[in-house]
Amino acid sequence: MMCSRVRTGIARTGIVRSVLLSLQCLCLVGLSQVSLAQEGEFESIFDGKTMNGWEGAKDYWSVEDGALTGQFTADNNLPNNTFLIWRGGKVSDFHLKLKFRMTEGNSGIQYRSQEHDNYVVGGYQADADFGKQWVGILYDERGRGILATRMQSVTIQANGEKVVEELDADAKAFLEKYNPSEWNTYEIIAQGNRLEHIVNGVTTVKVVDQQTEASEAEGILAFQLHTGPPMKVQFKDVQIKSLAK
Repeated sequence: MMCSRVRTGIARTGIVRSVLLSLQCLCLVGLSQVSLAQEGEFESIFDGKTMNGWEGAKDYWSVEDGALTGQFTADNNLPNNTFLIWRGGKVSDFHLKLKFRMTEGNSGIQYRSQEHDNYVVGGYQADADFGKQWVGILYDERGRGILATRMQSVTIQANGEKVVEELDADAKAFLEKYNPSEWNTYEIIAQGNRLEHIVNGVTTVKVVDQQTEASEAEGILAFQLHTGPPMKVQFKDVQIKSLAK
């Protein structure tokens, strides 16, 4: 009888351990699924071949060399800034990454922006230019102007005043490695009122925008073709993922 009871106790102990182990595994799987849901996955929003999902002035935008291409010449002058708009919906909290290159002129990536008539867009812009003066900054197109220059961490207070600190990055080394004629990477991370630009792996600006009356929590995504000297800008490998709030 004693041996039978011992065996029964051992068997029950084994069953309990097995159940606990199964529960632990289920918990780990659940946590993994929650983590993946929160992080999301990058989605390609340009197929590399067509303008599907994008809309802009046909005289200036096309697909060339597997890239979305904005261009104008002396014979096909650009009277005002024009934009190529992503028609896949509005963006809010997100992480965008892409590659870009350009010849001459100025361009940028609009996000959380507002659309006006004739492919005109206003709002947050991750700036890019051929002359290396503006690349990486945060500009408010048709709004407050420059919000943060390169290598700045800026808090924009509710009254519009700015508290500025310098980022720990070598601006000279960054510009030496930036070749606008070659493919460069650009990333934008927007979450709540926090905005960050990353060019070629270097964080160029960080902004906390507390000026709620002028800031934007949601809006469209678009690429800029800037009036001025004849130029060409290209974007490819455009990917975005939603960030959980």
